[in-house]
Formats: sequence, C-alpha cells, structure tokens
Amino acid sequence: MSRAHSPDKRSAVPDLRAVLAVTCALASPLAYSHVAPTISGTPSTSVAPGTTYYFRPNAYDADGDTLRFSIANKPAWASFSRRSGRLSGTPTVVVTHSNIVISVSDGTHVARLAPFGITVANPAPVVAAPTISGTPSTSARVGQVYSFTPTARDPAGLPLTFSIANKPYWATFAPATGTLSGTPGAGDVGTYSNITISTSNGTRSAALAPFAIGVQAASLGAATITWQPPTTRTDGTPLTNLTGYRIYYGTTQGGYPNQVPVANPGLTSFVVENLPPGTYWFVVTALDGNGIESVQSSATSKLVY
Repeated sequence: MSRAHSPDKRSAVPDLRAVLAVTCALASPLAYSHVAPTISGTPSTSVAPGTTYYFRPNAYDADGDTLRFSIANKPAWASFSRRSGRLSGTPTVVVTHSNIVISVSDGTHVARLAPFGITVANPAPVVAAPTISGTPSTSARVGQVYSFTPTARDPAGLPLTFSIANKPYWATFAPATGTLSGTPGAGDVGTYSNITISTSNGTRSAALAPFAIGVQAASLGAATITWQPPTTRTDGTPLTNLTGYRIYYGTTQGGYPNQVPVANPGLTSFVVENLPPGTYWFVVTALDGNGIESVQSSATSKLVY
C-alpha cells in the first residue's frame, strides 16, 4: 500500500524576498514637487529730474530656495540689485522708458512683474485755488429787484468764470461776474434753497456756502403829494373858478399812465395809496370850472418800500 504524499513544508513558507521586494517598492519616496516663487509690487511710473527713484519688489519662495532677480530694459541712470530686485537712481534729463520687466528666479522657475514704464518729467506747477466771498441776501420781495454779486480773486491773476447750482427760475445769472439778479413776480412767492455760486480758474475752483432766498408777497405802500393852490392864470388874471386837481404818476419820469382826480379845490395834499414797491414820479395839474386844465407841475419822485 502506497504512502500518501506529504506536501513539502518548505513550499508553504512565504517567500520573504518577494514580500520585501514589494515592501521596498511601496516605501520608495514620491517624486519631489517644486513650487515657483512669487513676486509683487507696484512701481512708480514717474519721477522728476534730480529726484531719486526707488522701487523694491516683494518676492517669496515657499521652498525657501535662494532667489535671484533680473531686469529687462533697465534705464541707464538706474542701478539694479540682483539680490533684492531694488531699482533705484536719480535721472537728470527728461525721458520716457518703456517695457521694463523685473523677474525673480529660484533656479528652476521664474516669476515676473507686469511690464511698466517710467516717465522722467518736470511736475506740473501747482495752481492755487481762487477765493470767493460775499453775503447774499436771503430775502426778496415781489416786484422788487434782487441782486447779488460775489467778490472773487485768483492768486495768480488767472481769469475766473462763475457758475451756479439751483438758480431760482425768476432770476438770471452772469457767468462773467457771478451776478445773480431778477425781479420775482406774484407767482414766485416761496423759498428757493441750496443755491450755490462757484468760481473757477480752469483748474481749481471755490464756492460760497449754499444759501436760500425767501420771496415774500409785495406790501403796498403810499405816497403823499403836496402842492400850492394856484391863484392866477398863465396870463396873470385872477383864477376865480378853481374846481380841483389831477395827480398823474408812473414809474418813469415823463411817463405818467396813472391819474387820480381830486375834486376838492381846497386841498393842498393827497395820499396816493396801494402802490407796489418801487420808485414813482408824480406831477399835478389844476382844473377850472370850464374844464380847462393847467400845464403839469414840476415832477417829484418817491421810493415806496
């Protein structure tokens, strides 16, 4: 009777060499990942002749590698540091430099700032602002002229122009002088706010503080007219039948569209009422019993507030 085959105990033993080989393969290090450096900064793009120019970018390398800087299209008057990226110098003539590029490298990767230019030029002269002053009236009355002109001056003697914001619609404005003027009517009663008058020399400007104008209704006034009763006619004969007078008046001398009859010959004065504000001119004539009217007296005026 044959004996059953006994398996070789050595074949059941794990092959350590294979395990070790697999282990060594799994434990091998991953490939090294290299990070590029970064660079940032905003270089000035202008400098005046005889003035020092200075710019140094900010650079960083996450791996801690040593960084080196380089530059393309460096201005001849400037020096450049490869260790820090500093660009500095003092130009002496007016010139423009374009397409300057500062780069940084860690030996493997390169990072760059955006190209920039530097203009060497004399700065524009500083223009002083003009001054403006004045205190505009904050009230106006229907039928009366409102007018305000500010005082303005430019330190350099430059010509000035004026402008206005929120001008009342009943007023006019003069850009050459800054005068705000007008005569409000009966429908303009109210308050006009935030009016601002400004002046400019073409570069800089100045303004008065905002103000308001309140338009008030007209107040009616009166004028008292006095005269001496005539006693003779123009031919020297006695005037025996005086019956009264006529008062003529208007707002311009020589123009008298309004008249008031005075039927009492014994009066030597009369009050003309219900006059809107303004200047009025008056003349008086005498009437006799035949309806004959004398020539007009000399004109007199009265300012009614």
